[in-house]
Amino acid sequence: MKIVVIGTGYVGLVSGTCFAEIGVDVTCVDVDRHKIELLNNGQIPIYEPGLEDIYKRNVERGRLLFTTNLEESIKDADVVFIAVGTPPDEDGSADLKYVLGVAGEIGRTIDHYLVVVTKSTVPVGTSVKVKNTIRKELEKRNENIPFDMASNPEFLKEGSAVDDFLKPDRIVIGIESEKAKKVMSRLYKPFLLNGHPILFMDILSSEMTKYAANSMLATRISFINDIANLCEIIGADVDAVRRGIGSDVRIGDKFIYPGIGYGGSCFPKDVQALIRTADENGYSLDILKAVESVNYRQKTVLFEKISCHFNGNLKGKRFAMWGLSFKPKTDDMREAPSLVIIEQLLMAGAGIVAYDPVAMKEGKRILGEKIEFAKDQYSACIDADALILVTEWNEFRLLNFKVLQKLLKNKIIFDGRNIYNPEELAELSFTYYGIGKKSVIS
Repeated sequence: MKIVVIGTGYVGLVSGTCFAEIGVDVTCVDVDRHKIELLNNGQIPIYEPGLEDIYKRNVERGRLLFTTNLEESIKDADVVFIAVGTPPDEDGSADLKYVLGVAGEIGRTIDHYLVVVTKSTVPVGTSVKVKNTIRKELEKRNENIPFDMASNPEFLKEGSAVDDFLKPDRIVIGIESEKAKKVMSRLYKPFLLNGHPILFMDILSSEMTKYAANSMLATRISFINDIANLCEIIGADVDAVRRGIGSDVRIGDKFIYPGIGYGGSCFPKDVQALIRTADENGYSLDILKAVESVNYRQKTVLFEKISCHFNGNLKGKRFAMWGLSFKPKTDDMREAPSLVIIEQLLMAGAGIVAYDPVAMKEGKRILGEKIEFAKDQYSACIDADALILVTEWNEFRLLNFKVLQKLLKNKIIFDGRNIYNPEELAELSFTYYGIGKKSVIS
């Protein structure tokens, strides 16, 4: 079976590479010639654990190709996936210019029956717009070539995307015909053999499923962060509360870890897009609007603690920051809490020395010379007035306290992810601030 994946961003590259891994012949297409050159020369433009190995393996086997030529690629394809970006507009709605641009190109080049699949996260109803765009181009050509639409939203978590694709919790596919269902069933047959559930539904429902799923997860994060803030005010410990509610099987313990807000390419964009979709249809998603508001506020919580500790005088202070990416196992800094904290510290006159195991290159690209970048986590702490933990990378979890005591100017830790033990730090005369629990002042 042959497929074409249009777009070699995060979703497109992971999807195309993993389809090749299960035996599908895949051609990935992108208008970015530089990116295609990199991929044809053995270089992956994104960081994702495990992706490089299967990429190299399938390129060597000839199952994974990269090109800028869409017309040649789709000549003998069975399925075409649209996996281009849908960045948010200023009003929060998803920008579909890239998706519809690709649809137009498909309409200008299609010469046989295809299933055209939206893989990008798109607002409900986008598949109808894609279908109409393709039809208009066919009409211009005086052609009546049959095709079907399908929707196959991705549920990939950055940092574990390869496993998420190859061992999915579920595969959601929206279809409009039995013929399209047969084609998609054939494509995903290896997953059926391995017992992974495939849920077929109408296209509108599949598009909504993606937004509803991410919005629910974002809601859980904002909920526990709101509870954490209240716990801190009244003297409760949010970690104890989290364990208490997480043991209820109706709630579970996923996505109820307090911190400094969610970021990344999905949750912020998808929550905004769903809110916008509801507004356009005369309905207000008040819960999601609150989720977004809480998340924005939560990104400022750590700065408020820092400012309070230093009595609002941060000018000339120097802070070590561990973590730049919005979560571990990725270099993605889109909507990252680190960027909000850095901006607030800089506006207050403070200096920052940052270290991240993976996101240093991305950090330098975004921030330039606004902050300093350290060669490792401990050199960032030299003469720092305090340590700020932003991203819970594994290598930050077990501290060398003796080294830290010597390097820091003040033994102060602001823990934005609650990965350290306050009692242990108190015994070592550290001042500790977490999220949703009592501070330890030494």
